[in-house]
Amino acid sequence: MALDITSILPLVIIALTVLTSIKGFSDMAFFDRYKFNVGAILGKSKQWDRLLTSATLHGDYMHLIFNMMTLYFFSDVIIATFGIWKYLAIYFISIIGGGLLSLWVHRKEYYYSAIGASGGVVGILFAAIAIYPDMTLGVMFVIPMKGWIFGIAYLAYSIYGMQTRQGNIGHDAHLGGAAIGLILAIVFEPMILKVNMLYVGVMTLPLIILAYLVLKKK
Repeated sequence: MALDITSILPLVIIALTVLTSIKGFSDMAFFDRYKFNVGAILGKSKQWDRLLTSATLHGDYMHLIFNMMTLYFFSDVIIATFGIWKYLAIYFISIIGGGLLSLWVHRKEYYYSAIGASGGVVGILFAAIAIYPDMTLGVMFVIPMKGWIFGIAYLAYSIYGMQTRQGNIGHDAHLGGAAIGLILAIVFEPMILKVNMLYVGVMTLPLIILAYLVLKKK
């Protein structure tokens, strides 16, 4: 019986992320080499691979488990709609997009570092919301909320967090991932924009504000 690549690849991504994160918990040299760091990327060494490798590292088990659970729960929706290769494109391009936004926002802060798969995970989540904006999400696994309402609230909070530097959270990477997830969902299936135009349009408003703030930043 042949293995189904559509069900195996997301589990492979999760397994590799778990193994790499666990190694990073106890190996600081490994952690420091592969985390997102502005100085290492823009400095003399030009270690651009960190845009991807930082997504395989996490701060602690709670951070790791939350990201991987979210990725697992929403992977099937994306794969069923777009197929495995577009799913991979959304995940990895969202990681890179989130990293590039962080790089721009913190480009003068060579000490700035970050880790986590949140950019890619949020990209998958927002692509799923673009497909099914009326789906009910359990925020913090308890509070029921429509997907499009969650999307607006999440983006607004992330913009606020980015501006105020609230918490030890990479809000800019989350925003970049969310934007890429929404954009690629529409690019891969333009009918989404026609069917869910109102929902997608409303969720785009915080991203327009984000674009203004980013372009304004000198």
